[in-house]
Amino acid sequence: MAAFCRVRHQWKRTNNLNVLTRNLTGQHEYDLVVIGGGSGGLACSKEAAQLGQRVAVVDYVEPSLQGTKWGLGGTCVNVGCIPKKLMHQAALLGTAVRDAQKYGWQISGPVCHDWATMAEGVHNHVKSLNWGHRIQLQDKKVTYLNMKGRLLDEHTIKGLNKAGKEMILSAKNIVIATGGRPKYPTNIPGAMEHCITSDDIFWLKKSPGKTLVVGASYVALECAGFLTGIGLDTTVMVRSIALRGFDQQMAGLVTDYMEAYGTKFVWKCVPKKVDKLPSGALQVTWTDTNTGSEQNDVYDTVLWAVGRAPETKALGLDKVGVQINKETGKILVGADESTSVPNVYAFGDIGEGRPELTPTAIKAGKLLARRLAGQSTELMNYDNVPTTVFTPLEYGCVGLSEEKAESRHGVDGIEVYHAFYKPLEFVVAERDSSQCYIKVICERGGDQRILGLHFTGPNAGEVTQGFVLGLHCGATYSHLLKTVGIHPTCAEEAVKVNITKRSGLDATVTGC
Repeated sequence: MAAFCRVRHQWKRTNNLNVLTRNLTGQHEYDLVVIGGGSGGLACSKEAAQLGQRVAVVDYVEPSLQGTKWGLGGTCVNVGCIPKKLMHQAALLGTAVRDAQKYGWQISGPVCHDWATMAEGVHNHVKSLNWGHRIQLQDKKVTYLNMKGRLLDEHTIKGLNKAGKEMILSAKNIVIATGGRPKYPTNIPGAMEHCITSDDIFWLKKSPGKTLVVGASYVALECAGFLTGIGLDTTVMVRSIALRGFDQQMAGLVTDYMEAYGTKFVWKCVPKKVDKLPSGALQVTWTDTNTGSEQNDVYDTVLWAVGRAPETKALGLDKVGVQINKETGKILVGADESTSVPNVYAFGDIGEGRPELTPTAIKAGKLLARRLAGQSTELMNYDNVPTTVFTPLEYGCVGLSEEKAESRHGVDGIEVYHAFYKPLEFVVAERDSSQCYIKVICERGGDQRILGLHFTGPNAGEVTQGFVLGLHCGATYSHLLKTVGIHPTCAEEAVKVNITKRSGLDATVTGC
């Protein structure tokens, strides 16, 4: 009787006889419905479809406060990794042009950058990726629904399109992969009305001009870096520290290089208000927390990069009983990406304690699809996940930061091998290499297992990727020393490190 009452109540909520019939018979329209069309959600849905599952993807992008909107593919494709790396490349090319003259290239006249040309190229590529994702879903027979998704129960989703039309979907399993969006401060007058976030910067049709970036996350520093690199007057306002959560010695090297590169930093300052002047420019007033004094300056654009918030509020999680961390808004998940409600799973940026990285979401999504299809029991391994910060001097890392290694193993339980090196590319160009640095953090005892590797320098992501496999295979310091380097490269410096921090000796590389 209780079961029948539950089903009858569900029918009243959905008012859909087909859904009622399916629930009574135990059959569902889909084996899997994924809410979220980002990199992780798409990877999960396509993997499930290849394994014979009936799959639907429900995805809808709310325009930003400034009206920016985009297509299928989520943050990474549209307003994250892809346009960021392309604009970073534009900045690197500007540096290369300056270096080229030292290498004998005759460049007549001043070299300047045209934002509109760059933006058009970036936008065309992103749109091609949007289209490609649509075609891939179609080819794999995944149903794509451009709708907002909301849970009604552990098997039922209500979809709502922009025209206000509703659709009820029934699924054996539901996966939430909605990711996050940039935060705006709610206590600073003018912030939401006049400023932009990373959801907007990549889709501007004209140059942002003199720009203030508020925040010191990797998003903030990457945006400030490429804006500086294409010749714009750029300032970063930092409340406390840069690159929170990353190794702080490496963070210092990154910001030191950026300052030498031309990015201005306003340290230990908190914005107070943003006023729009009759000219259209923005006057920002802030407080220096060291002195307590109030200061202001005028900018063409103010970009907030003060963190991201998970997209959970519109999902109806509280009605279904999916537990979240009330402080972060993220969904509490188990090792298998399960939530507190059976048949409802979540992964990617929206999962509490998960790395906010595209590759981890993609891999976690594929593994989840295989488990739900009964094809595997393998869980996602979140240890030794590598990443790179694409600042003017790139920073790549894998494993523990020095701070975390000390916390877990004690100061006397780790050995840090390090080296300052000079990329050969910098020599003829006469570029400063004082922030090009490698450190390898190892257990001090036994075979000296490698706990973390950190690298600042050209092509940091390409360098770091190769060492990730070693860490997953239990690489030790002796393994590193037995490795033959490729000469002359920056990566080879990692296999030659032999000076420890503990020794206090000069770690500057002086020869082969």
